[in-house]
Amino acid sequence: MSMSKSSNQKIFDIIPPKKIGEKVLLKKEIREKEPFRAQPGKFPWKIFLTIAFTLILGGASFYFIFQKAEIIIWPETEIVELKEKVTVDAKVSQVDLSTNSIPGDILKEEQRTSQEFSSSGKATKEKKAEGTIRVYNAYSTSPQVLIATTRFVSSDGKLFRSLSRVTIPGGTYKGGKLEPGFLDIQVQADQPGEECNIGPSTFSIPGFAGTPRFTAFYGKSFEPMQGGFKGETFQVDQQDLEKAEAVLKEKLLEAVKIPLKSKVPGEIIILEEASTKEFSTPVFSAEAGDEKASFVGEGQLSFKALAFNKSDLENFVKEYIIPQISKDQKIDSKNLEINYSIETVNIDQAKMVLSLDIKAKIYFGISEEEIKKEITGKPIAEAKEFLDKDPRITKLEINLWPFWLKKVPQSAKKIKIEQRIDGSISSPSTPQ
Repeated sequence: MSMSKSSNQKIFDIIPPKKIGEKVLLKKEIREKEPFRAQPGKFPWKIFLTIAFTLILGGASFYFIFQKAEIIIWPETEIVELKEKVTVDAKVSQVDLSTNSIPGDILKEEQRTSQEFSSSGKATKEKKAEGTIRVYNAYSTSPQVLIATTRFVSSDGKLFRSLSRVTIPGGTYKGGKLEPGFLDIQVQADQPGEECNIGPSTFSIPGFAGTPRFTAFYGKSFEPMQGGFKGETFQVDQQDLEKAEAVLKEKLLEAVKIPLKSKVPGEIIILEEASTKEFSTPVFSAEAGDEKASFVGEGQLSFKALAFNKSDLENFVKEYIIPQISKDQKIDSKNLEINYSIETVNIDQAKMVLSLDIKAKIYFGISEEEIKKEITGKPIAEAKEFLDKDPRITKLEINLWPFWLKKVPQSAKKIKIEQRIDGSISSPSTPQ
């Protein structure tokens, strides 16, 4: 092979294609298939313009879609005071302004309750121990009479006395041996106190000392002596019973309200003078003077009342006020004060007359649609000037969002109007 032949070879003859039949791409084709890459030293105008257009479009959309205005108005207010009478009548089914009447309800309910009470009294208690002794007669076959209060002394020296006169049977001979006769008798300690609460013991009879009967007559107990006490204990006082009765009555009055509320919808009003309450005589498990730490009391209540619904009274007052004020004025429901007292009542006839003292705050109602129509799309200063000139408005506040807005939105749907009345009837309604 000669050198002249090899020098005539081209570059693509030296570097073969990767695969036979693979398309060899030119530089232009490669650029078209690769992602856009900015040429070194050139500003990427396409990217910049795309981003700028997106931001402008988004900002405009944000501006027009999310803009809104909030206008708070404090209208002119006035206090009105009126007096009127209204009849609560169980035969009336709805508020009737022509007869000045509202519906009433006759409510009946019975309740029973019981409760345990603690005794507050104290008493010094002294009690003697008591028990049973079996007295034996090993002296003879003849019976022996023992008088009441016969003394018996236990093996540890505690003195007891028989409670009644008794006769101890004589013994019997069996197999030439005398078997003692015996009798169980009740005895009581000579002195009060717990020290005589002794266990089973043997007893002698001091009255027979110095005679043959002393050893032939004796006693035995098989159970402990019980009940001996000396100290302070609780006692039921008359004052405890009186307090318990008052508690039972209060508890019954509270208990009767629960079923009444479920019977009548809404907030019912029951006046003391328009109700009858019949309490049964309370029954207690103890009497005054009983030595008990606690006792149980039971009571019963029969209740009847002519009641009315608070909402019915308020609706009557509102309907009564409306003719007394201008058609442009409205009643502030949150500032409505109604004081009432019973003039006459007859529960059997299910009627009563209430005397009303009414105090209400009224204001000039301003049409929101009217305001929106006048200020839509106007500059803030112009909208504020228009509202300031309205004599029905004492104060106003305009809030725009975004904050850089200079005009009220063109769409009425983006304008929110709130009429606000501050303060109670007894305080100024217009903020300073």
